[in-house]
Amino acid sequence: MQSTMRIPLRFAPRLVNGAALPIRPLHASALKAANVAPVVGTGPPPEAPIERTINPRVERRRKQAEMLKTAKAIRSAKDGKGAASSPGSPMKRRFWKDVRVKEVDGSLQVLLDARPLRHPNTKEIVRVPLDKPTLATALAIEWDLLTSAYQATKQHLIPLTSLVCRAIDIAADDALDKPADATIRAAIAESVMRYLDTDSLLCWAPPAGQFDPRNDAGESLRDVQKQIAEETVTFLTTHVWPGITIRPVLDGHSIFPASQDEGVRDVVQGWVMGLSAWEIAGLERAVLAGKSLTAAARFVAEWSSGPAGLGASKARENRFGAEEAARATSLEVDWQSTHWGEVDDTHDVNKEDVRRQLGSVVLLVSGTSKSS
Repeated sequence: MQSTMRIPLRFAPRLVNGAALPIRPLHASALKAANVAPVVGTGPPPEAPIERTINPRVERRRKQAEMLKTAKAIRSAKDGKGAASSPGSPMKRRFWKDVRVKEVDGSLQVLLDARPLRHPNTKEIVRVPLDKPTLATALAIEWDLLTSAYQATKQHLIPLTSLVCRAIDIAADDALDKPADATIRAAIAESVMRYLDTDSLLCWAPPAGQFDPRNDAGESLRDVQKQIAEETVTFLTTHVWPGITIRPVLDGHSIFPASQDEGVRDVVQGWVMGLSAWEIAGLERAVLAGKSLTAAARFVAEWSSGPAGLGASKARENRFGAEEAARATSLEVDWQSTHWGEVDDTHDVNKEDVRRQLGSVVLLVSGTSKSS
């Protein structure tokens, strides 16, 4: 017997009064739904991950590094070097309460309670000349701002103390019976003379083009650079190095620095070698801060109370101060940041740092023999 064939309801004709009526289908969807995510993978499932075997040589070196680190910590604890990290360590607090300046044996000393301030390397007492009371007071303030003895071991927290100790080292080295070319003074002179060939004050931008930015007065970067450089060079060739001519080292479209005329370097180097210990230490700091020997030389000459100073007869009301020197040596950076914006935590930090270093030079070289 044949099986009865079943017709889906939606395909069955509708009967009205015994007669079949045609039916219009509402849709033509397939009877079998589509498989939207067919299984295409074949083969067995992957194996479970296993721990990779470590190279014995690498493992041995790692253990040796850990043993060395442990041994170093034990030695530091035994010698007392690691005591600064402990909360109750004496290095975590000040061992002095009061800081003052006192005249002792013809010099000024900074006293931490009753203890005189000493050189960190030679352990000699730091003695400041009597004509530099402002410098001694600034040293005392620097140490009074410290909150622990541990901070006194950080050079960046005692920059003025480091600068004073540099001058003391130069003076002590000059007193030794050594060849002239083997002294600290000779090394400083050789170092700062390199900046004469790439002086930031003598490097001028090419002539301005049609689309180059200008300031409110209509001046280009080259015009401003030339004006400030000529003012400083005129001052130096009149009061400090008379009889020589200082030329720009980068001018026009040249990318190679030009050399100064014959004899110029000898005059400038002779002047540097003749500075006092305090002056040459200040000159070194100013050159490194502004990357300019000419600006640093004018700065020291206008503020020094020593042999390189101009003296009270040539002192002017509007001297070449830290602000003027910083603007002169950072002219191109300031020009670009004014027109294109400055980078946070970079341009602003460098701007204040240059002024801080130049201000320390004023304290170092100036004294009571010249109005400040």
